[in-house]
Amino acid sequence: MAAANDAHHQMVSGDTFGVVDLPLVSPTIVDQIVALPANWHGAGVLGPEVLHTFVELVGNQRVAHSAETGTGKSTLLLSHLSSDHKVFTKDDDGGGDSLRRVRESPLLNRDFVNFVIGPTQVTVPKYSFDHSLDLVFIDGPHGYPFPDLEYMKFYPHLSHRALFVLDDIHIATIKNLFLFLREDKMFDLVCVTGNTAFFRRTDAPTFDPLGDGWWLQQYNARRRPLRRRMSEAARARIPPSARRTIKHVINR
Repeated sequence: MAAANDAHHQMVSGDTFGVVDLPLVSPTIVDQIVALPANWHGAGVLGPEVLHTFVELVGNQRVAHSAETGTGKSTLLLSHLSSDHKVFTKDDDGGGDSLRRVRESPLLNRDFVNFVIGPTQVTVPKYSFDHSLDLVFIDGPHGYPFPDLEYMKFYPHLSHRALFVLDDIHIATIKNLFLFLREDKMFDLVCVTGNTAFFRRTDAPTFDPLGDGWWLQQYNARRRPLRRRMSEAARARIPPSARRTIKHVINR
């Protein structure tokens, strides 16, 4: 397993979350998943350090409910780390082989996996969850605004202390979501492993998915328009008595 001080593994914080009492994945299974080649499927695979981070942060019990967008080595691993894993992924009709590779793998724990096939832009918003989610991994379509669309659907269902994992944060549009989450009260950044960010859901109230309240989000509060900041700075230099006079003249 990757050490906490590995160059690719920048640990920030950690904790436990929703778990169930079922046997956990054996080290042998993890080693076999990690050992699959980098070209195991055409869409690219997670590196060993990222897979080990999943195992490390889940701990010694299965999560109760989990979901991911996209499919690959993560699906094989999460089929052993979760008692109920939903996989939202496209079919391989576009010429890829990711879904076929996963479904045919002897390393897939089929008893705990349910595939929801189709473009995640369609399947994720339409899906109705009847329980909270203890782990979510976003690695579906990377074009803007698709990762944000997936986040919008998933975040209201995250349980207290759930893991929220975002892949490929080196891509500019996904990095924007990473920077937002890093400052949001609902999340603590646990670690960044390679290009994958691991967050933990805090006990902060869930941001209203049907409201607005943009001014309550720290990412926005710390980035007020420059003109407003400049006007506030200029107003602060005016003596209180002069402010009252100016306000009186303006209001005449």
